[in-house]
Amino acid sequence: MTDGPTNPATASLVERVKNILITPKTEWPRIDAEPASIGGVYTSYVLILAAIGPICGLIGQQLFGISMFVAHFKPPIGYSIAVAGVSYVLSLVSIYVLALIIDMLAPSFGGTKNNVKAFQVAAYSWTAAWVAGVFGLFPPIAILSILGLYNLYLLYLGLPVLMKAPQDKAVGYTAVVIICAIVLYFVVGILVVSLVGAFFSPLSMIQGGSVTL
Repeated sequence: MTDGPTNPATASLVERVKNILITPKTEWPRIDAEPASIGGVYTSYVLILAAIGPICGLIGQQLFGISMFVAHFKPPIGYSIAVAGVSYVLSLVSIYVLALIIDMLAPSFGGTKNNVKAFQVAAYSWTAAWVAGVFGLFPPIAILSILGLYNLYLLYLGLPVLMKAPQDKAVGYTAVVIICAIVLYFVVGILVVSLVGAFFSPLSMIQGGSVTL
């Protein structure tokens, strides 16, 4: 996957987030019309928004701890930092992989392969999920991060516009991409647990943190 033309700052971060969430039907054509590059979208958008969930999760764990069954557990700071760091790096990788999948599938649904457009679709459609990561600040309401599923609708709207897929094939295109995204989500989750678990055993977690009933 190679970059296209250099991406100028055509829209502020806040404005882009607001528009893609509130008026996506008009924002996708605007995105399609602006010059862009993978590197530009990464640095001006993805690197910032993808950090919301990991940072809020770290803060939430350290301030309020984690409830597990009948116990309330506050993990050691090192563990929270490790989870946040690994999650952040893997989210940056996974959005790139998702873009590869979107680009690869385009011809199968009557669309046009374009690596930059595919990355734009992956990045901007995932806005809702990244913003919803703010609920991690208070673990008891972290379940509200399910609101991030709005990104599936954003994906459905963006694929026909940027990948030039016929509208009648947009549902199938979206469905296949979602299935791939779900698999990718679980793979990332397993990797986070495996990588962090390699450095933090259950015993060290208990010794370094605190548990209350």
